[in-house]
Amino acid sequence: MAGAITDNRPPAAEGRQGGPLIVTEDAVLLDDLLRLCAAAGARPEVHHGLPERRGSWESAPLVLVGDDAARRVRGAVRRRGVVLVGRDQDDSGVWRRAVEIGADHVLMLPDGEQWLVDRIADVAEGVGRPALTVGVLGGRGGAGASTLACALAVTSAREGRRTLLVDADPLGGGLDVLLGGEATEGLRWPAFAASRGRVGGGALEESLPELHALRVLSWDRGDSVAIPPQAVRAVLAAARRRGGVVVVDLPRRIDEGVAEALAQLDLGVLVVPAELRAIAAAGRVASSVGMVLRDLRVAVRGPYAPGLDDREVARLLGLPLAGEVPAEPPTSDGGMPPGGSARGPLARFCSAFWQRVPVEGGGV
Repeated sequence: MAGAITDNRPPAAEGRQGGPLIVTEDAVLLDDLLRLCAAAGARPEVHHGLPERRGSWESAPLVLVGDDAARRVRGAVRRRGVVLVGRDQDDSGVWRRAVEIGADHVLMLPDGEQWLVDRIADVAEGVGRPALTVGVLGGRGGAGASTLACALAVTSAREGRRTLLVDADPLGGGLDVLLGGEATEGLRWPAFAASRGRVGGGALEESLPELHALRVLSWDRGDSVAIPPQAVRAVLAAARRRGGVVVVDLPRRIDEGVAEALAQLDLGVLVVPAELRAIAAAGRVASSVGMVLRDLRVAVRGPYAPGLDDREVARLLGLPLAGEVPAEPPTSDGGMPPGGSARGPLARFCSAFWQRVPVEGGGV
């Protein structure tokens, strides 16, 4: 059980913050808290009472006070991020003691273990603002959504943002191939199929292939074409916690896994060729996606059918216009990824897109 007293937000953090401060003399409780810290990848500082070292209580990113130690910390400076941890579910006095020490939460073990592991991991990773997460999908097959997703990610990384590109379309052929890195070492989606609960953001990033200064989560060449929705949720949540930018290449069909991805997007970009059949198909896609994603915008790709322009396509779909996606002329460098040339029209479009959608994830 975990109960809130005042504020359920962790203290703001930038960069890696280290482990929590534990205050208890209860050996059994201490063993449990050390086990949970290990599960969260954090190394705590342990004291029986208020730390003698000046500032240790105030500067710790999270303070876990055993119920046995509540009396000994009663005079401590009030601060956020204090959790009173106990075991007796029937002890009504625990709430009074929590108020006396200024605790944000009361947590009872073992029921609140998962909540506490997540909270410890948050402070250990230095969680700040989540990544700006943008999904790209095609209004019809061959619309160029994967190309635009890659170009957005490549441009974001070139401009200095921490960037992760996620391939959520198992039938798309693999974004690592489109980026020319199918042989690059690193984990692919099937390695995360059993993920549940919390995935470490730093560990996820370091395990993925690095291509063109960004990390890429794509598919291997095996037969796996589905990832459980719980795994999609866990992996994308981990990616978002690292800040910066996450770009997700989405399929047009909406299953449970795709719905989980859509739920974590800040905005979506629907790529639509400027011809009537594509607009009709895109309307059906937009209707399905709109049930999950509030902010969906249309990016129009020419050439234009008679009587159409980008604004007319957006009007027909009833969506805000993200802009006109330019064609990228072929280059002599066969290893150049989409948007790889900073002076190319596609890269300029992507750069303007990121300027219009300020990145507040803090992952630069």
